[in-house]
Amino acid sequence: MPRVELRPSLPALAEDDVLAVPVGARGALPAWLPPEIGTDYVADVLAGTGNGGKPGGTTDVPVPGRRPRTVVAVGIGDATLPEVRGYAAAAVRRAQTLAEHGARRLVLPVDTTVAPGGADEVRAAVEAVLLASYRFRETSKPHPPRLETVAVVATDAGDPSVAAAARAGRVTAESVAWARDLINTPSNTKNPAWLAAEAGERLAGLDSVTVYVLEPDDLRAGGFGGVLAVGGGSASPPRVIVASYRPPGARPGHPVLVGKGITFDTGGISIKPNAGMREMKTDMAGGAAVLAAVDAAARLALPVAVTAVVPAAENAVSGSSYRPADVVRHVGGRTTEVLNTDAEGRMVLADGLAYARLELGATVLVDVATLTGAMKIALGTKTAGLYATTDGLADALVTAGAHAGESLWRMPLAQEYRDLLDSEVADANNAPGNPGSTTAALFLQPFAGDLPWAHLDVAGPARAGSDDAEVVKGGTGFGARTLLRWLEAGAPVDPPPSVLER
Repeated sequence: MPRVELRPSLPALAEDDVLAVPVGARGALPAWLPPEIGTDYVADVLAGTGNGGKPGGTTDVPVPGRRPRTVVAVGIGDATLPEVRGYAAAAVRRAQTLAEHGARRLVLPVDTTVAPGGADEVRAAVEAVLLASYRFRETSKPHPPRLETVAVVATDAGDPSVAAAARAGRVTAESVAWARDLINTPSNTKNPAWLAAEAGERLAGLDSVTVYVLEPDDLRAGGFGGVLAVGGGSASPPRVIVASYRPPGARPGHPVLVGKGITFDTGGISIKPNAGMREMKTDMAGGAAVLAAVDAAARLALPVAVTAVVPAAENAVSGSSYRPADVVRHVGGRTTEVLNTDAEGRMVLADGLAYARLELGATVLVDVATLTGAMKIALGTKTAGLYATTDGLADALVTAGAHAGESLWRMPLAQEYRDLLDSEVADANNAPGNPGSTTAALFLQPFAGDLPWAHLDVAGPARAGSDDAEVVKGGTGFGARTLLRWLEAGAPVDPPPSVLER
């Protein structure tokens, strides 16, 4: 990813620069355009191309003398935060293409005709340019040239809050990029031991962070029946990764984030068709998101204690695979009758949630998982489903997602479907049927006990089939930014006073 600079005014433009110009609603252009380029000239070019400021619309404006090399006019509409992200992402994508032909720096002003760019706009722009620049490649050919620098220009760049926002945007993007790397790594490299080693290498050196890994003997001793069952068919034994950030003077409370860490999912004996397996290297996206949230929280030195728990396993097919009709005992003693070995995510999450509640002193639980195809059908590929046991926690996570640019939609934790989980031989079965995402959430709820608990089913937005704003094709790291914003707000669980007073 390119280096980011924050500047209070336009730098002198050179022939290897790309200057982005935000085009507002109805073609409005900012007053700061350099006189050598000219507002009238740019307006004439845009009029001839039909670029009237529609968010994301991009037009190359030829520059006499090629200083800068190119002006890229990008629609920003009314300059809402989503439109700022789209503007920054579109500009950097075009500049990255021009980098293959000599461009080295993108100059990205965030001051528009609407208002000067403040802390929120700067953070959104920094996150977007870095995340839109992300690429994962394992090719035999050299990678094409990339941008070296993005200069983010804001009139208030000297304000400490704006500088802090730029740093927060950079740290957030770097943590999400790490999550994307974990997700996109092929499963012939990525197994539970590899994932644990990667987490330890990145996190263990951070201030106030400890990482430990429960290996198979520890899992047997701790009663992790779900993790051991799901991982039992693989030549790569399962692990549970526990990463804790506990800064001195942290606020009261201990949120624990539990992320599904299935490093590859064949479906087990209830095997998936080939087409259904092609994306299953990304089935640990929830685990990557919670690890990235702890990584960013530590790097930003947030005054909140938080732990990530990632039950990691490969759901494979062999003579030692778990079977339909098996009964599995989880951490804490609750039992599950296995009806479908492809409903494996909830089996490992159950252990993770119970372990966090019983052994880690969690005061609130949030889990993240690519859990059900039903959620993808219900909400599509850009919105995650949210189930929660308290309105305050649900509202706080939805608000955090809105600030982060990650869309959450609260789903009903409808108790009328609970009898579908009944089993004659165990406390519950693992494949109660439709409504699939709701019954999956109901399966998990008892493992959280009486703690405030939220479940994010990210089956849709955890993977992207194409580039869109700051999202790139492949693993997206969805959820990490939402969790980080929630932690920045103090990990609230209760409704704010204004809600309680109404």
